[in-house]
Amino acid sequence: MQFTSKAFTGRLDSAGIRISMDGRGRVFDNIFIERLWRSVKYEEVYIKDYKTVREAEAGLRKYLEFYNNERFHQSLMYKTPAVMYFQQEVCKERRLC
Repeated sequence: MQFTSKAFTGRLDSAGIRISMDGRGRVFDNIFIERLWRSVKYEEVYIKDYKTVREAEAGLRKYLEFYNNERFHQSLMYKTPAVMYFQQEVCKERRLC
């Protein structure tokens, strides 16, 4: 069954599940996650020589903490993802946006 078929999307819709598709081939749906994983690979994984799974988990946890809370992002006006996320949450909570 195709994920965009009426049979599939109809079941999701009837269950109250919101479907996110841009309708233009969905090429842009994954762009942000693809950029994240590219950064993870090139800035962390490829330059480390993990010896164990535990070491890899610890390294990735530390990198993602850095990525979200310390690393400034040009596309976010040189703010961190955490700052942008929590600003948006406060804005919604106070109904300012």
